[in-house]
Amino acid sequence: MNSLTLNTDALHLDDEQFFQLCQDNRDLQFERNANGTLMIMPPTGGETGRRNFELCLELGLWNRQTQRGIAFDSSTGFKLPNGANRSPDAAWIPQERWEGLTTEEKRGFLPLCPDFVVELRSPSDALTQLQGKMQEYVENGTRLGWLIDLSSRTVHIYRPQQSVEVVNSPLELSGEGVLPGLILNCDRLW
Repeated sequence: MNSLTLNTDALHLDDEQFFQLCQDNRDLQFERNANGTLMIMPPTGGETGRRNFELCLELGLWNRQTQRGIAFDSSTGFKLPNGANRSPDAAWIPQERWEGLTTEEKRGFLPLCPDFVVELRSPSDALTQLQGKMQEYVENGTRLGWLIDLSSRTVHIYRPQQSVEVVNSPLELSGEGVLPGLILNCDRLW
């Protein structure tokens, strides 16, 4: 099942109304682009969900060991500087950015762009749409992003002010300077 895009021009949802819409419909996952277009994301299938869990587990274990920041799963909403509301499959921010948020900000969609994001392409995802989301993350402050395409066994690595690096069937991925010491064994994904 593909995502559903709704034209919400007539609704004019402000941030609080959008947050409430998401809270009132917890069985659905919503995203909103910078223009206010609402996307309803379908749940993933078993294989994609299993792989996403492995990815989040590795990020979470690394974060627990290093205690460098806060890791998030795909149900977390971020309000990007350009106005979009996004929920990457996995995300991370440094501890000091988390501590800089108020208690109220921590309870809602986080008003920031993650330093690290991962999008895991499921069979229903259009590659071009995910590439656009990854570019949007980088333009809004992401320092490292992985777009993992399971069907082609490729990883698109996004970094600010650099061309996208595409790696075919990597054995592992590095968190580089953003997540020092994080090495993701890609065998767990393929």
